[in-house]
Amino acid sequence: MGLEMEIAPAAVPSAAAAAATEREQGVEIYPLSCYYFGAKDAAGVPRAVETAADRALRLKANFAARGLRTSVHGVLLVELFDHPHVLLLQVRNSSFVLPGGRLRPGEEDVQGLKRKLSSKLSVVDDLADAEDDWQVGECIGMWWRSEFEAIAFPYMPPNFRSPKECIKLFLIKLPMSRQFIVPRNMKLLAVPLSQLHNNAQVCCHVGF
Repeated sequence: MGLEMEIAPAAVPSAAAAAATEREQGVEIYPLSCYYFGAKDAAGVPRAVETAADRALRLKANFAARGLRTSVHGVLLVELFDHPHVLLLQVRNSSFVLPGGRLRPGEEDVQGLKRKLSSKLSVVDDLADAEDDWQVGECIGMWWRSEFEAIAFPYMPPNFRSPKECIKLFLIKLPMSRQFIVPRNMKLLAVPLSQLHNNAQVCCHVGF
């Protein structure tokens, strides 16, 4: 049996929206033991391990060329010891990141997230059949970066004139079983949700 997490529905004015919300009352999460974990060739190191100065320079160059940067990340939940855990990629035995990354120019959120999930967690990279294997749910959070050197905020402050980056978090609805194939230079770890709160070493905005 899986562990069901209830999601409190927001107030909606229309009957159709209310019915849709009722169908999405909760998300079923399954034991970690239901999933298989394997390895594949090493991938490029995520940019979360950059120094703050290097990241600021890169963001500034990208903003000048393309404008607002949009990143998408997946929140994958499993059950362990009767408590929900989130799957995080660990890089160089230190940095923790949610699987995901930057969208390509003109790329849709869901399409880009499926591409990123396939490149990090599937046997094959960037193929349509692998991308279709992911069930992307609702957007559960958005973070904004006001300046290239600033930390990201989970809201848009009123004094933000021209945000430099938007980071979107999407809930990924996992099936009862599947395989995760992770690059050899990374680890996929199940981290208790309780450890992400006010824990800069583990969380650090989970890679933002």
